[in-house]
Amino acid sequence: MDNKSYFVYLLRCANNSLYCGISNNLAKRIRQHNGEIKGGAKYTQAHGPCTLVYKELTGDKSSALKREYEIKNMSRTEKLKLL
Repeated sequence: MDNKSYFVYLLRCANNSLYCGISNNLAKRIRQHNGEIKGGAKYTQAHGPCTLVYKELTGDKSSALKREYEIKNMSRTEKLKLL
């Protein structure tokens, strides 16, 4: 059982797009997305640099994945309202 807290987050990329993800180590994950350390999504590496614009603490990985799914299914307008 994973007892770590997870964040659901939104990044604003250099092309003004929004990227949603989850992580239990947000600072490290953002560094990965921006290519500072190995890892990160191909999308953010291609459209970076990215800036954290929203984060939401969830209880566990399962909750984070469910919330990420909800956010990814929102319209851009709905996502911007979160900010």
